[in-house]
Amino acid sequence: MVVSSLFPILRTSDLPRLQAFYEAAFGAVVTYRFDHEGVDVYVALAVGDGALAIGFAPDAVRGDAVAVWLYTDDADAAFARAVAAGAGAVSAPADQPWGERVAEVRDPDGNPLYLATAG
Repeated sequence: MVVSSLFPILRTSDLPRLQAFYEAAFGAVVTYRFDHEGVDVYVALAVGDGALAIGFAPDAVRGDAVAVWLYTDDADAAFARAVAAGAGAVSAPADQPWGERVAEVRDPDGNPLYLATAG
């Protein structure tokens, strides 16, 4: 068996808010949407060379169930942009012993996002 790709789906009770955050913070672009009675209940987003989806779930629990790593050419700029778009700052960009520069923010639903630049 070979896994050909990985496609994380974040669950949220406020899909429009979370979608707007990923668009503003990381330039995400909607590649697919599914609606129910005219309201989006699922969107797939292109984020750089990766993909992420957001699904509406009225009972979604916020928190630490999933952490998303985003690799960028400038962790400092990504951190600033994410915070300006509404992310909560957890740790400012810092050089790590394994050679990457990494920052942590929380998206509007509290999901941890690590913004990293490879060394």
